[in-house]
Parts: sequence; structure tokens; C-alpha cells
Amino acid sequence: MSFSSKYLERLIDELARLPSIGRKTAQRIAFHLLKTSREDAMTLAEAIVAVKEKVGFCAECGNYAEKSPCPLCADDERDASILCVVEQPVDVVAVERTGAFRGRYHVLGGALSPLDGTGPEDLRVKELLARVAGAAGRTPVREVILATNPTVAGESTALYVSRLLAPHGVRVTRIARGVPVGSDLEYSDQMTLARALEGRKDMD
Repeated sequence: MSFSSKYLERLIDELARLPSIGRKTAQRIAFHLLKTSREDAMTLAEAIVAVKEKVGFCAECGNYAEKSPCPLCADDERDASILCVVEQPVDVVAVERTGAFRGRYHVLGGALSPLDGTGPEDLRVKELLARVAGAAGRTPVREVILATNPTVAGESTALYVSRLLAPHGVRVTRIARGVPVGSDLEYSDQMTLARALEGRKDMD
């Protein structure tokens, strides 16, 4: 479909590149933005620019943050001896929403997927091992909870990481099967995810 404005066409094309946004949805959003006030449109544009310029990664856990260490890593009231390993920053949000976890996090930045070209070197596995190995003056890690998604890639990643952690003598657990197989943590309801954390099992 051709539009009367090349700028409108470009906006629709860019919106359609976003996750879960099809061409029709992108078109609706574009027309909505045209109808809204200039001030509202500029507020949205400024928010997008600000998040790209101001938000980076926490050097400690790999989560999105404005400064490093992030607030979760800097919170002395959280248990630094327990690490919850997740695939993406959005998974941290999902776990935090449950209110059932008060430890620290480690974001891998993805999951093992040979078909997608994602190997161990593309994940923050070395950083995880370094945190578990510990350093002088830091709280020793006694448990690592593998909360990767219950997908083929997530399960493969959990198994790979558990094998690397085995020589370090820490307890390695996996979230329980309360989370449906094949789904992502971000789509799990709070109660299901909380029970999955509480019912975690030791990795063999």
C-alpha cells in the first residue's frame, strides 16, 4: 500500500520492525501519532532519545541501568550470596514483579542457540563464573538459581551453565516446572513464577 507521504511510509516501516508489531498495528500507531498534539509526539520522541543516550548496562549483573552498579546490585539489603541467572533484562522485571526473590541477578544476554549463531562466547558466562569464584572482601556465592526460559534454548543453556558451575562447589538450582514449557518468563503470571522460584530443584 502506498501513502501520500514518504515520511508517513517511513514511520510505518520503522514501527513494523518492532517486536510483536505487524504492519496493520504499525499503521494504526502512525495515524494515532499524526492525530496527537505536537507536544505529546515530541515527549515520546524525547523519551526514546533519552533511553538510548542515558541507559546502558550494569557492569556487575548485566541489567539495564543508568549507572553502574545498578540499584539492585547496590542494595545492601539484598542477599549477595544468591544469584538468579536469567536470559534478558526483561526477565529481571518478571522475577522482581513476584516479590519472591531478594537476592542478586546475573543477566546472560541471551541463550545458547546454534541455529541463530549464539554460542557460549556470546553470553556473559565468564562474568558469571568470575562472580561465583569471588574476590577478597566480597560475599561468597552459595547458590545459583538458573531461571532461563523453559524453552529448548533455555534448557540447553541451564544445563551448560550448571556443568561449568559444578567444580565451584556452589548449590545450583533450576526453577520448577510451574512455568509452562516453551514459554518466556516475561509472560508468566506473578503467582506461577513465584511458585516456580520457591519450588526450585537442585541441578543433577
